[in-house]
Amino acid sequence: MSEIYDIGYRHYDGPRLGRAHSTRALAVHSLRAVFGLGRTARSKIMPFALAVIMLLPAVVSIAIMALIGQRGMGYSAYAVIMQAVLATFLASQGPAIIAPDLRFRVLPLYLSRPVSIVDYVGAKVTAMTAALFLMVAVPLTLIYLGELLIDLEGPPQTKEYLGALTMALVLAVLLSAFGLAIASLTPRRGLGVASVIAVYLLASASVPIFYGTLTSTGNDAVARWAWLINPFWLVDAVQVWLFGTTPNSEGGYPPGPASAVIVVVLIAVAVSVLALRYRKAASR
Repeated sequence: MSEIYDIGYRHYDGPRLGRAHSTRALAVHSLRAVFGLGRTARSKIMPFALAVIMLLPAVVSIAIMALIGQRGMGYSAYAVIMQAVLATFLASQGPAIIAPDLRFRVLPLYLSRPVSIVDYVGAKVTAMTAALFLMVAVPLTLIYLGELLIDLEGPPQTKEYLGALTMALVLAVLLSAFGLAIASLTPRRGLGVASVIAVYLLASASVPIFYGTLTSTGNDAVARWAWLINPFWLVDAVQVWLFGTTPNSEGGYPPGPASAVIVVVLIAVAVSVLALRYRKAASR
């Protein structure tokens, strides 16, 4: 004898907000996860500690402007000088929005809704891009406001500030796409952190080796290309080409738009790797 139970399931008759709302909600949720919002206090220590460290040079620059009337750290140099902090932030927080979905195999749940692989990858990259951009844009804006309030001699460096903000966004997109692509290769968060750090250290360590070797043999023009191995100097080269700022590397960069082309290609390749990785993970 069988029995039928009414367990209270009802059809949803409310508004259906659609694919764009789902993607936006995923991006906001991922951005909150980057900074540990809505999670334990332990999850907030690393991102907020690194954010405070990023602000310290801005505070020092404002103090220099107020005390001796001279500008401190330049806008165009900020991201390059603070690259170790940004790389640590990417390595520690990037896998936090990548690894759990892969490890617990919840991608089919996301993709059962109108959200596609492109939407999912776009939401993750957008969230990490926004977080990295804030890490650079907030101290840059703080320095600029300090420059306006202190009223130094000469006009404010508005052009360099806006150019630095633009390059901060380009750098954030490049780091996010590349970092998340590396982190997505493993469902383990610890391995993802180690992988991103290892790639950054390898890129940073190889630059002076290649540059020193090439300059010692008289290949100065070729040696300039060595700086483009590191993503921070790569974007700095784009900044020099677009806005004519002072290079933050020894000997300068290759002339022309080559650095900009490399940035676009790297972003496209990284996003493609992410999409392929998630397509494979969703099919399991």
